[in-house]
Amino acid sequence: MACVLLVPVLVFSLEIAGGLAKSRERADPPASHPRVAIVMPAHNEASIIAGTLDNIVRQLDAADRLLVVADNCSDDTAAIARAHGVEVIVRSDPERRGKGYALDFGVRHLANDPPEVVIIIDADCQVGDGAIKRLAQACVQTGRPMQALYLMQAPPGAGLMSRMRELAWRTKNLARPTGLWRWGLPCQLMGTGMAFSWHSISHSQLATGHLVEDLKLGLELAAAGQAPRFCPEALVTSQFPHSSDGERSQRMRWEHGHLGLILTMPRILLRGIVSFNVGLLVLALDLIVPPLALLVLLVALIWPIAMAARAFVDDALAVWLLTAEAALLACAVLLAWARYGRDIVTARELALAGTYVFRKIPLYARFLFARQLDWVRSKRDHDSHR
Repeated sequence: MACVLLVPVLVFSLEIAGGLAKSRERADPPASHPRVAIVMPAHNEASIIAGTLDNIVRQLDAADRLLVVADNCSDDTAAIARAHGVEVIVRSDPERRGKGYALDFGVRHLANDPPEVVIIIDADCQVGDGAIKRLAQACVQTGRPMQALYLMQAPPGAGLMSRMRELAWRTKNLARPTGLWRWGLPCQLMGTGMAFSWHSISHSQLATGHLVEDLKLGLELAAAGQAPRFCPEALVTSQFPHSSDGERSQRMRWEHGHLGLILTMPRILLRGIVSFNVGLLVLALDLIVPPLALLVLLVALIWPIAMAARAFVDDALAVWLLTAEAALLACAVLLAWARYGRDIVTARELALAGTYVFRKIPLYARFLFARQLDWVRSKRDHDSHR
């Protein structure tokens, strides 16, 4: 176990180290950009989609399109979107649920008049000024899929546990991708703020109910020589749910999906080595790093077991290795907090991180005994008011 944990600890630490260099100045968005189509999958988003549409429409040129896919909706999502003057298509297929099916439906609709670049934005997101142009231009210039900086924020006045979650999210979606970007390496897709050339997205297998369809798509693109790149100048944000049910279902879907993918990584790594595919290897190694709370938990639990085993086995290697891993992981976490998270939690609050970690044990135990397999949309805060 000490040897197994060494790989994710090293990968995580190298990613954090790579992101510590001084940030580049953000460039002004280009004066023009390729013809873009925004695809927005939306399931029962009537209470929030208007603000998202207003935010995006003002960034589009006359030749651009905004396509809302009203997917298995039972509310006024489609009507509200049409009232905003955007293109709307309705998908009704209760047997095939999941964001991937909605995206496939939207992309196939675009095939009659394909754009140069397709950008996927979720219906609960806000897009930073100039982000659409930056993503589209970078996608054309690099010839690669591009991933915006996607941050989720704790609601105003949120408690410590919610802010800890925001810190973990910022570590995963900002600190680690920034490190990969500075090393000149690809990054994972994050589900929203994703830009693809028409050729790339139209040849991708999107129609899936996979729990983490974005991570799966990134691996498939990397296998085809199209590993995604990070575009930190383009910002997309959303907010964690206020409701405990929504927060719990969202976290379970993401983390169970990620852990399920980790089980397939040995095969992906072997494929990357045999084919000399650096992009695929990088994404596979990055995915081997489990959710940060789980990684900390594993190191914290296995270290005392190794110490106890010393009473029966005269071999200090495992203890020394786990001690080094614990020290390296602690340093990396502290550096990530110091660089990216001091505005979220204080140093005193960070000392209570163990509480956050141990509160997630039931989620990981459920992966072993009652793993989530089906895609389920996270409950929004407004759902309870219907």
